[in-house]
Amino acid sequence: MTFQLGLFSPNTESGLAITTVPERWHATWENNLRLATIADEAGLDFLLPVARWTDWGADTDFHRSVLDPLVWASGLLASTQRIRVFSTVHTAFHHPVVAAKQLATLDQLGSGRAGLNIVAGWHAPEYEMFGLTLPADHDTRYAYAQEWWDIVQRIWTSTEPFDHDGRFFRLRGVVGAPKPHNGTRVLTMNAGSSAQGRSFAARNADHAFTVVGGPQDGADVVKAIKADADSLGRSVGVFTLGHVVCRPTRAEAEDRLAYYADRHADWPAVDEVMRLQGLHAQSFTPEMLQTYRGRFAAGHGSCPLVGDPDDVAGALAGFAAAGFDGIALSFLDYADELGHFAAEVLPRLAALGVRPSAGGARPSVRPPAAAPRPESEPT
Repeated sequence: MTFQLGLFSPNTESGLAITTVPERWHATWENNLRLATIADEAGLDFLLPVARWTDWGADTDFHRSVLDPLVWASGLLASTQRIRVFSTVHTAFHHPVVAAKQLATLDQLGSGRAGLNIVAGWHAPEYEMFGLTLPADHDTRYAYAQEWWDIVQRIWTSTEPFDHDGRFFRLRGVVGAPKPHNGTRVLTMNAGSSAQGRSFAARNADHAFTVVGGPQDGADVVKAIKADADSLGRSVGVFTLGHVVCRPTRAEAEDRLAYYADRHADWPAVDEVMRLQGLHAQSFTPEMLQTYRGRFAAGHGSCPLVGDPDDVAGALAGFAAAGFDGIALSFLDYADELGHFAAEVLPRLAALGVRPSAGGARPSVRPPAAAPRPESEPT
């Protein structure tokens, strides 16, 4: 399978960059529609949103505004031709009967291009916002997600009404139509980096979406997830995430990174995000949280892809060589930078045998905007 490329979190204000610079991503509908058009024309494979219900506090604009993933996906599927558009769904906040119909409708709308990213939940303030209590242990969260997913799948495959009596749900006379466009299933991803999350993906998902430090430790993660799936008679692709800073020279890229993720990082928000990740999630190990503060400012702890086009293409090729099936990317300003990435990095990936040669329409390309500098800063 071709190494897949997608975009992660463009439905959120600031994307993954926890920064105060004015040219950070603004998640308006107009910007997302423009970005999706560029990505579709460039031949990218998927768009993956974040589901966020509350913000990170009054003193930061990071994720202040977030477009709802299901509604966002419906608009983008109706406005694009080939790219897959995922919806990120928190099992605790979406009843499975409702979610099954919403997702099947999306898949009909997109002629089979809808995707589902299942999230078992980790953000305690969001649970409190809904009047719920976040289960302290991951086993309970994923047991709930498993029962939720079993119900959704049964709705998609059943032609007769059914009852369900489980640990978390008691349902009567359940029916659901339409079914997904291509039959009985929407392509499914599971975002989880804990042992329970990776096991859930191996049992249920088409793709596991997981945090790693880089290709080196990621290779072992890929082997473990795929071996787990293979033991169950399944085949699962493994995706990870990274933030891109691509400039004509490595020095320019490193300066751009320092500009937005060091000199103008939103450090209080970085520390709050890391604090809550450490309390309630297992996406990052304690060792990662001790050393990844800069990565969180640059891209929410994702892998850095920084340098000139050859550097970035080589780094992406490293993930493919490690066995990953794809990566979800973020940029400081997605739409401003994606055209340059498509024009400069995609042909290099094709030359490396990681991606097919580009064909068809290409997006209009302009160089990404330079970082504005206060007069006191050196040039």
